[in-house]
Amino acid sequence: MSSSTKTSPAAKPKRHVLTSLSATTIGSLRAAVQDAAIAPLADGRVLLLGGINSSQSSTDAILSISGATAGTLPVPQHDAEATTLGSSVYVFGGGQLSSYDHILRYDPHAGSVTHAGTLPTPASDVAVVSIGNTAYIVGGYTGTDYLDTILAWNPGASPRVVGHLPNPLRYAAVAAAGSRIVIAGGTKPAGPSDAILSFDPASGAVRQIGRLPFPLTHSSAVYLGGHVVVVGGKRHLVGGQTQSILSIDPAAGAVRTVGQLPSPLSDAAVALYRDRIIVAGGDNGNGPQTSILELTPTR
Repeated sequence: MSSSTKTSPAAKPKRHVLTSLSATTIGSLRAAVQDAAIAPLADGRVLLLGGINSSQSSTDAILSISGATAGTLPVPQHDAEATTLGSSVYVFGGGQLSSYDHILRYDPHAGSVTHAGTLPTPASDVAVVSIGNTAYIVGGYTGTDYLDTILAWNPGASPRVVGHLPNPLRYAAVAAAGSRIVIAGGTKPAGPSDAILSFDPASGAVRQIGRLPFPLTHSSAVYLGGHVVVVGGKRHLVGGQTQSILSIDPAAGAVRTVGQLPSPLSDAAVALYRDRIIVAGGDNGNGPQTSILELTPTR
C-alpha cells in the first residue's frame, strides 16, 4: 500500500529547503497493524481504517491511534487508501481474499460507514490523494492485473479516467504538490520502480521528472515544506525494508536523504497532521508493528 496517504489539503509549494527530519516515538497502537488506511480529522483524531493484524488477517476496525474505537468497516480489508473530502473520510478499494470495487464514506461525527460509489474495477494496492474536493486514485491491482489508470472522483459522481501511467503500477507513494501529483516508486509487473513521475490534472499529462536512489515500493508520501517526503518502503518485492526518509523536489525531481526511521519499515500508515508527519504501524520485515512515530523538521 501506499500510503498513505497521504490526504492533506493542497498548498502552494514553498521555496525553502527541507534540510532534515527527526523521528521520535510518541506512542504505541493497542494492536499491531500494517497496510491500514489513515485519515487525520479536524477534531485532532488520527484514524486507522482496516489493515492486517498480527495474525495476518484483515481487520474491519476503525481505530484512533490513541486506541479509541471509532467504528467498523462493512468487511475486513487491507491495502485500501483514504482521503478527506469536506467533513467526510472516503476509503477506496482494498481487499481481503479478493479486491473490492467499493468507495466507502465514513462520517466522523456519527461513526458510521455508508457506500459512496463504485470503482470501474476492483482495486487494492491503490494510492490516493486529494486536491480540493477531488480524489485521485493512482494505479492498483484487480487481483489478476496491474492498473495503469489515474482516476478522478468527486462525491456524488462516478470515477473517471483522467490519465495513464507509463507502466501499470501498484503500491506507489503519492502526494499532491500544489496543483500537481508526484508519484514515486511502486511495483511494476517487472518489479519495484525507481521512477518519479509528475501528473498534471489540468492536462492529463504524466511525465518522468527524476529517479529515486534505488527502486522502492510499499512506501508512503506526504507534502511538507515544499517537498514530497517519502517514508520507508521496500527495496525488493519480498523484504528489503528501508529506514530511509527521502525528500523530492517536485519541480526538478532531485532527491535527498533527509532522515532515518528508528528501524526499517514498510507498509506503514503515513499522514501529514499540521506540521508533522505521523507514521503508524507497518512491517519491519517480521510482521505488523505497534509503533507510532512523529517526523518533524529539524530546526
